[in-house]
Amino acid sequence: MSNLPDDPEGAEERERMLRSMLEGFFGDRTDEVLAQMRAQGIDPAALAGMPGAGTPDPATMQHVLAQVQRLLSASGDGPVNTDVAHDIARQVAVAEGDPSLTGGQAKAATDALGVAELWLDAVTDLPPAGGRAHAWSRSEWVEATLPAWNRLVAPVATSVADALATVLRDQLPGDLGDDALGMPGLAGLPAGALGGGAFDPAQMMRRLGSAVFGMQVGQAAGTLSREVFGATDVGVPLLSEPATVLLPTNVTAFADGLDAPLEEVRHFLALREAAHARLFTHVPWLAAHLHGLVEQYARGITIDLDVLEQQVRDIDPSDPEALRGALTGGVFGLQHTPEQEATLLRLETALALVEGWVTEVAATAALPHLPHTYPLREMIRRRRAAGGPAEHTFATLVGLELRPRRSRDATALFAHVLAEGGPEARDAVWEHPDLLPGTADLDDPAGYFTRRQEQAEEQSDVDAALAQIFDAADQAGTDRPRSEDAGTDDSGSGAGSGAEGSDGPAGEDGERPSS
Repeated sequence: MSNLPDDPEGAEERERMLRSMLEGFFGDRTDEVLAQMRAQGIDPAALAGMPGAGTPDPATMQHVLAQVQRLLSASGDGPVNTDVAHDIARQVAVAEGDPSLTGGQAKAATDALGVAELWLDAVTDLPPAGGRAHAWSRSEWVEATLPAWNRLVAPVATSVADALATVLRDQLPGDLGDDALGMPGLAGLPAGALGGGAFDPAQMMRRLGSAVFGMQVGQAAGTLSREVFGATDVGVPLLSEPATVLLPTNVTAFADGLDAPLEEVRHFLALREAAHARLFTHVPWLAAHLHGLVEQYARGITIDLDVLEQQVRDIDPSDPEALRGALTGGVFGLQHTPEQEATLLRLETALALVEGWVTEVAATAALPHLPHTYPLREMIRRRRAAGGPAEHTFATLVGLELRPRRSRDATALFAHVLAEGGPEARDAVWEHPDLLPGTADLDDPAGYFTRRQEQAEEQSDVDAALAQIFDAADQAGTDRPRSEDAGTDDSGSGAGSGAEGSDGPAGEDGERPSS
């Protein structure tokens, strides 16, 4: 709290001064930074000192610098400042209200998840996930899923921060130290604001990058918490343990704009959540496969340092707007390499297959019970295809969009497999990652079984050829000792001459006893 006298007009002016200073570095994220300061007990109006004073109050500024140092150093060893991400996400999650759930809301949600398991048992052999059924608030969703988002963003955050730090370090004079320059980007901060020692631009850039990425992750995760219905909406598993989840507040808000009754909407969304959970739990390789593709794509981001250096050559390292733009990718664009394009295609296909299977299974389970099954299915499909602001933010952060672009084609594929081969054939698609349908199957679902038969015949020919090779090797290995034994017998020497069963029992030393 500030100990300044009451002066509303002066307080507003001082906060405007602070905002002007911060906007140079944080741009449109200034409000997030101010909110972070307030959450930590800092009065932004106190940062410019006493009313009418030309310089900040030293004691207040010292307090602020301590908080800024904490902001840049907390969890700063990683590519994403998890403390900042957590605080921003919680603030954004409750920005539009996050009331505590009533007992009735929680019971309705968990009951719907329980009914969903019974309905799914009738249409798929994949058993329930086995975890608890939860009814969560938005804040609880943030707490449970934020670690997964931090892991997804970490590879690209590392690549961008390291590349930019390398270029900026080369741009600065070699003898530049903390005494020569205060904190870049925040005019007026005294030397040593971030601790003693020489000024290390690389370390400074990594800390700033960690803080900026933490803000972006927190903003996106907090926004998602106001949009999702459960823990599996984005098609990537976000929980470390099997569980099914519904967010009653979001479910109710979604149902308000539909013709279907709330209870029917709740049951349909519960079916989708439970189907996702079954798939992620009982297809043991799927979660690692999806996360691996995302991480492989992100780690494949390579920044041409020569191109980057050319782009930032004229940037003054003390220019806060230029630095902020560089940190957030504003100075350079991340280009897809051929390897990344291939990974992206595999990821989009996998996400579409997950969405297609869930859509088909949930609709099949819902049809006997929910009159609005088809309209609800189409509404969810369009919602997933369009995405939201949070998904667009993650697209900027990670460089890809976690949206199943071909979910309609995947749904048609699974419907065809179900019609031709039954539930067993539809679920058998997930037996092994090498057996997953590809883009050709999404292009032509009707030819799926024909292509599989051709692949099986090709594999059978390969197996037969391998079997012949192994049989020939075994035969050669069997024939070789026989010829050697025959030669030994003909010469009348060797182990065979002293074997038991010739003219009499051999002695202990292997020789025939004398007569």
